[in-house]
Amino acid sequence: MTKVFSALSVSVDGYISGRRPAGADEVGSGLGDAGALFDWYFTGDTPSKVFGGFKLSEPSARVFDSLAARVGATVAGHATYDHSSHFGGSGPHPTAPLFVVSHQPVPELSEAQTQATSVEEAVKGARAAAGGKDVALMGGVLVTEAIKAGLVDEVVLHQVPILLGGGRSFFGELAEHVRLRLVEAVPAPGVTHLHYEIIR
Repeated sequence: MTKVFSALSVSVDGYISGRRPAGADEVGSGLGDAGALFDWYFTGDTPSKVFGGFKLSEPSARVFDSLAARVGATVAGHATYDHSSHFGGSGPHPTAPLFVVSHQPVPELSEAQTQATSVEEAVKGARAAAGGKDVALMGGVLVTEAIKAGLVDEVVLHQVPILLGGGRSFFGELAEHVRLRLVEAVPAPGVTHLHYEIIR
C-alpha cells in the first residue's frame, strides 16, 4: 500500500532553512545561510546508488538510498519549487514525477511536473502516479498542511547537530498534538536519522 512520508534535513532547533538578509532574493537559494544542513550528502566515501554525485557515510547512504528507492512520486509546495530553481524541469527525485501545490499559476512546468491546487489533490494525483511506490513530501508548510489533513504516515528527520537560531521552521502550528512512534534511529557522521511513524 502506498505510504506518504517526508524526509528532510533539519537542525536540532527545528529549522529546514536559514535566515536571509531583509529583502534578499531567495530564488535558487532557499537554504539561506543553512548549507550545513546538507553537508552530510557530500562528506562520506559511499556513493549513493540513486543520486549521482552524492557521497555519504556508509550508514547515511544505507538510510538515504532505502528511502529514495521507495519514492514513486513527489509533492512540493510552490515556495520549495521556486527556491529550487524549478528543479531544472524535473523533480527532487531523479525518476519520480513532481506535483506542485499552488493556488497561483506555476511558471515553467515541464511534462514531468503537474500543478495541484490543494495538498489533497496533489497527494491523490501522486498516489496514482507512484506506481505502487510511496509519495514523498517536501516543504515545511506543505508537510504541516498534509499532517492536518491526515495524509502523512511517516516523518523522517535527518537531524544535523547545529542550532541555526532562526530561519524557516520544519513544522508549522498544529491544532492538536500529533503522536509519533520511533521506528528507527541511525547515528551517522554529521547527522542522526530519526524515522517516525504517525500514530492515528
